[in-house]
Amino acid sequence: MKLTSSLAVAAIVLLTACGGSDAPETDTPAAEAPPAKAPAEAAPAAAPAEAAVDAVSPFAALPAPYNTADYARGRRTWKLCQSCHITAEGGGNLVGPNLHGLFGREAGTLEGFAYSPALQEADFIWTPDKVDHWLENPRTFLPGNRMTFAGVRKPDDRLAVVAYLMSETGFTAEATPEDVPAE
Repeated sequence: MKLTSSLAVAAIVLLTACGGSDAPETDTPAAEAPPAKAPAEAAPAAAPAEAAVDAVSPFAALPAPYNTADYARGRRTWKLCQSCHITAEGGGNLVGPNLHGLFGREAGTLEGFAYSPALQEADFIWTPDKVDHWLENPRTFLPGNRMTFAGVRKPDDRLAVVAYLMSETGFTAEATPEDVPAE
């Protein structure tokens, strides 16, 4: 019992010592302290030009329909991929290949990655449309590939993650001319 009481007292002392006030210490009594700013004075309103810049989507320069995709949704969906893939230029490979420069590249040809025979023998160029179909269900898109990912079922999630990949991997419309409409 004495040990339990000692532990309880020690815990209270530690919590009290670790706690603290969020208010800064001051010698000025509260009655003499300057009045707090009203919420309207706290921060000036954003200038119209700043608001316009904030409203521009990171996907705005992409071709349709990718330019209308939801950036936050794409970034969130990408989290499903990032345990196996990276998008950094010059970065290495993880369990899956580095996706930088994916669009316009022949499937199964990234140097330094050990692709399955199915991808080595695949005869297509990665386009936004191909990536969309691949992500829907990699196993049915190309039977025999080693990707264990089940797929991204929702079309809006696929649109957003493909747009996110386009923005993060150095996409250019010239790299995939048959898949990207002219602007």
